[in-house]
Amino acid sequence: MVSLTSQVQRNAALLLFCYSQVSPVVSVKCARKVFGLRADRAMSKATQQQDLSALSAAKRGLVYLTPNDWTLITDKATRTQFQAGDPIVQKGKRTNGVYLLLNGSATVQIHSPGTVSPIGPGEICGEISFLDELPATTSVVAQKPLEALYLDRPTLLSLFELFPHLGSRFYHSLACGLARRLRELIAVETPPEKE
Repeated sequence: MVSLTSQVQRNAALLLFCYSQVSPVVSVKCARKVFGLRADRAMSKATQQQDLSALSAAKRGLVYLTPNDWTLITDKATRTQFQAGDPIVQKGKRTNGVYLLLNGSATVQIHSPGTVSPIGPGEICGEISFLDELPATTSVVAQKPLEALYLDRPTLLSLFELFPHLGSRFYHSLACGLARRLRELIAVETPPEKE
C-alpha cells in the first residue's frame, strides 16, 4: 500500500511538472518547499551560479539536462574537495554515487599500458559503478586541487522517482558520454588499417 505522504509527494511532483512548463524558476522554488530541497545552502548566489554555469556549459558532461534539472541536482548534492593526487574513484571499490567536477582536473587511469584520459569541469565520474552497482572499473585521480559535487545513489533515485523526465535526460546523457568514451578508447587501441 502506498503511504499518504508518498502519494501526496507524487501528486505534488505531477503538479510541479505541469507548472514547470509555464514557469521553471517558480517550480524549483516550490519543489524546494514541498520536497525539502536545500534552500539554505551556505554558498553564495555567485557560487551557485558559477557551479550551474560550469555544469551546464560542459560539452562532455550531462548535456541533455535542463537548467531546471541542474538546479534540482545541485540542491541535493554534497560539495567535496580533493587535493592533487587524491583518489576520487578507486578501482575495485564501489562509489555508491557519482561525482560531477566543478573545477580543476582529474585523470581516468585505464589499466591498459599507461593509458590515462583527462576529465575536467562539468564531467562525471563513478557513473559505471553507479549504473551497475558493482565496484569501479578504473581509478580517477585529481591532477590538481579540485571541487566536485557528489550525489549518492538513493538521492538520485528519489529525484528520478519524483521527476521522471530528469531521470530520462540523466540516463540519456550518461549513455552518450559512455559511448563517446568507448569510441575514444577504441580509436586509441585500434591501429589504422594498412592498405
